[in-house]
Amino acid sequence: CVLCGRTDDCPEKYGEKKIYVEYNLTVHYYCLLMSSGIWQRGEEDEGVDGFLITDIRKEVNRAAKLKCNICRKKGASIGCVAPKCKRSYHFPCGIQKECIFQFMEDFRSYCWEHKPVQKFPVKESGGTSQCTICLDLVEQLPVYTVLKSPCCKNAWFHRECLQVTQVLHLFFSSPRDHISIVDASWELEENAYEDLLQCYQHCDTKRCLCSKGRDYSKPNSKWEIKRCQCCGSRGTHLACSSMESWEQNWECMECRNILAKSGNYRKQTKRSLATSEKRDGTTCLLEEPSPKYPRQSAGSQRNILHSPKMMCQNNLSACSHLELPASNRVRMSLSPLMSNRNWSPRKKCLRKERREVSNILKELRLQVNAKTTRLNIDAENIWNSALKGFRQHNFSPTNTIEIKFTNCKSRSKTDTAAAKKRRFFQLLMLHLQNSSLFEGSSAKNLSLDFQAVKENLYFEAGKMIAVSLVHGGPSPGFFSQTLFSCLVYGPENVKPALEDVADADVVETIKMIKYANSLSSLQSTINNCYEFLAAAGCLRPITDLCDKDVLVNDLLIHHVIKRISSPLESFRQGLRTLGVLEKMQMHPDAFSNMLCHKPEGLSAETLCDLFTIHSSSDGNEVEGADFWMAYLQDVESGDSVVTLEDILLFVTGSFFIPPTGFDPEPTVKFSHIRYPVGNRLYNCLELPITNTYEQFKNKMEFTIRNTLRVGRE
Repeated sequence: CVLCGRTDDCPEKYGEKKIYVEYNLTVHYYCLLMSSGIWQRGEEDEGVDGFLITDIRKEVNRAAKLKCNICRKKGASIGCVAPKCKRSYHFPCGIQKECIFQFMEDFRSYCWEHKPVQKFPVKESGGTSQCTICLDLVEQLPVYTVLKSPCCKNAWFHRECLQVTQVLHLFFSSPRDHISIVDASWELEENAYEDLLQCYQHCDTKRCLCSKGRDYSKPNSKWEIKRCQCCGSRGTHLACSSMESWEQNWECMECRNILAKSGNYRKQTKRSLATSEKRDGTTCLLEEPSPKYPRQSAGSQRNILHSPKMMCQNNLSACSHLELPASNRVRMSLSPLMSNRNWSPRKKCLRKERREVSNILKELRLQVNAKTTRLNIDAENIWNSALKGFRQHNFSPTNTIEIKFTNCKSRSKTDTAAAKKRRFFQLLMLHLQNSSLFEGSSAKNLSLDFQAVKENLYFEAGKMIAVSLVHGGPSPGFFSQTLFSCLVYGPENVKPALEDVADADVVETIKMIKYANSLSSLQSTINNCYEFLAAAGCLRPITDLCDKDVLVNDLLIHHVIKRISSPLESFRQGLRTLGVLEKMQMHPDAFSNMLCHKPEGLSAETLCDLFTIHSSSDGNEVEGADFWMAYLQDVESGDSVVTLEDILLFVTGSFFIPPTGFDPEPTVKFSHIRYPVGNRLYNCLELPITNTYEQFKNKMEFTIRNTLRVGRE
């Protein structure tokens, strides 16, 4: 063989030994398939099964310069694809050293140190079974000579038997599944296929919300089971996948991945998962709302202060947390400047996405129970203290998290438990953004940190982000679109861009290849960076200037995706905590903006939309509400000594609006009091009723400025 130098003729091990007298060429087919620097550029009847003779000669010349790390002889044409591994070897030597060769996709090879190893559950290891092919005994051990089928129950194989089966060109899902042209006896029995007439009735979502179980289905309700429109072999309750009606299409994750690979998958665009519009303009809740926060219909929100139907509520104390009828808790729409009808299309879209994400996260928050886990946090060493807390034996993502800051600088007597928790997650997200786990400027991808992989820190980071989102913390806001797409659609369906490469030297090398303007300059560039391309496994024959595009794409995929495949998988597993990743994959449009962009600065209309105003029997409330709206506009335009963030902090203890929203929701109440009162326990702002706007503004600025100053001191 011109590649391995051996005379062996063993099709089971090395593939067919092909001899071409006219070309003075002998080669083992597997040696040719697995060689790192050659591709099938011809048709099946050209050269050696599509490998052109000229390309084979070039590959032989390339391999002649490489020494085998096993036998120490030259001609080693196969390289390990593990990042930074420079081992090369002959195909027969690799078999002797128990290297892994993957006869699919890119025909990758892994050396004895970096080869993937099957992991078996402890209960499956140590016994014996029959090899499904040769029927001899096989030990159920995670060793090179043994393989277990990932899909067929109790199907064990000798590696050599599978190799022989492959040589015989038997394509099978399981060796036991032989196709017969004669009907089996059971097929001739009466009603033999009766079971197949039963519709699939099972909810396969990761977390089923139905209290009556996954097999419960009630027609014409949110607990009716909807089957996958593609395969019909997976199902979900309408409520478990946030579907508003039976008419909506639904695909299971397996079919969605197949559609994504084929390019036929369309991102789902759904309305808010908690609401759907009825014909009469009212809002129908998919999940029953909490009696604490009833909402007005969309039609009743317009000009509510001027409506004679506005109800009164007497004898309520300041910031009372007693429940009000729906008619007495209303969302204001006073100023024409702040009317939703005057919002730009982009702002309307963002507002819609925020509400959709908020409803999704609130649904996930239903998993959180009343049991409390306390985390002792040092704000000056946020990562290590957070990691210690998340890894303590009694930590559970479904427990209520209580934060205690151990250093004095982070303590505040006015901070509520919710405010401390939001502050903790805010510091944690900021640390992650600037940590070695991510690389890039503002839009970040995962980096390759071997120590972090060893310590499983990528998993912990994903877990922390998922917990932050569900428990009322901020979103990260720094994911690149490429990272988000890898998480949602799978890395195999993502095409990275040059902007995703963080290493400046790598960027320069790719640019030199990308902008080469002649074949000679392209080949010169490739010769100069030969080792770089070989290490990336991106060597390929260049015969035309347009070949550079494929080479650039290979390099981008290697450096942005393949190189970090292990961190990415760990990070994805972490994000599965509390079902966050599953919701991201179901609602990619809603989550994309939140995870890839920092939230826009607060605006008067945002706070107007955030706060619900309690009505009362006092006729001065209309004027007081006008003062409140005018004050928000003054603050936004800079005609105030406080900011909109100061107002939010005064009421809730937070500078930002968490993706889940506040619990309880912020409210405004007008009372005959001297100065404003911000009750952070109930997120309630009680405002004074004044005779003039100047009085109202002065009281607001005096109180908010001094309260926050004292808090900081």
